Amino acid sequence: MSPSKGPRTIDYDDPKYRITPGQQAAASCTGALLTSLIMTPLDVVKIRMQAQQKAANTCFLYCNGLMDHICSCQPTDSKNTWYKRPIHFSGTLDAFIQISRHEGITSLWSGLSPTLVLSIPATICYFVTYEQLRIKLKAKYNSNRLPNEILQQPFWIPLISGASARMVSVSLVSPLELIRTKMQSQKLSYLELGYALKNLVRRDGVKGLWKGIFPTLLRDVPFSGLYWMSYESIKSFMKSDHPSFWHSFISGAISGSIAAMVTVPFDVIKTHQQIEFGTELFNEQGKPIAQKSRTTSVVFRDIYSHYGVRGLYAGLTPRLIKVAPACAIMISSFEYGKVFFNRTKQPPEETLMTLYNIDKVLQIKVLKTSNTDL
Repeated sequence: MSPSKGPRTIDYDDPKYRITPGQQAAASCTGALLTSLIMTPLDVVKIRMQAQQKAANTCFLYCNGLMDHICSCQPTDSKNTWYKRPIHFSGTLDAFIQISRHEGITSLWSGLSPTLVLSIPATICYFVTYEQLRIKLKAKYNSNRLPNEILQQPFWIPLISGASARMVSVSLVSPLELIRTKMQSQKLSYLELGYALKNLVRRDGVKGLWKGIFPTLLRDVPFSGLYWMSYESIKSFMKSDHPSFWHSFISGAISGSIAAMVTVPFDVIKTHQQIEFGTELFNEQGKPIAQKSRTTSVVFRDIYSHYGVRGLYAGLTPRLIKVAPACAIMISSFEYGKVFFNRTKQPPEETLMTLYNIDKVLQIKVLKTSNTDL
């Protein structure tokens, strides 16, 4: 046995170096926590900019001097926080300033609680499922390779693995995504949120808790497929089985931006559908009017007819500002976690090689000491 010369490239998909699903889950948790804390304000701004396309507040329907007992229209009325609340933003920076000024800076972290509850299990499910599917598909694809051949990974493996993993995670956490979107679209107390959820279940049944899941899948499944395909392609281009932290960071940002630009129309449709729950219209007697939830195709037609193609890309800037660093933080944290846990899992031959090297060093030192004594 002779010691290897120079640094040896490690294939982290090799069973000898592969980390366990539990370690994959731990590696993804840190990134999920950091991403939620840093990116929630950008998510709030993005949702508010998409939500402003909705019709003006229904309270204006009653500002005729006859229905003020239902919804007062006086700006001085202490109950009228909706009246002072900004409903139009000229851009991302303007949204940050207006929301902070009128509702307090903490409003930028609206929905943080459900975001944390949502992001951690969703991220664990997503990343672990992706890694397991990718590794299994890669092993299947390379099952007939010769012993000395390098493992190959065609572009369709991360594409299918990413899309499938996202489909599973979205379906599991869709009700939490619904709550988070509603809390970020307007400042609500938990009591008001509970009332809105009761109305939703009463009107649409339990399946209403998955309201907006179809456009969410239309947005997230292609996003994940495109993202992982782009990321793994960039890794292959760099000829690195495991890129450095900064390579992962930059690759994640580029891949996330590409996927976000393609899928933003579905994000707009999803936001419109999810903020509808809890919104009621009233007749002249002040009684609520029964409403049917709009389908994805109806929402798409409504947005396009009122705002054109530009309306389907509302909130693109804050989405890109959020998605690019979020993907960068998440993937670089995950890749770093894989390296960290791998260092605690040395295969037997690696341990023998280390002991061999230590023994050689000790022999050299003893020889030098003997020569010095002579």
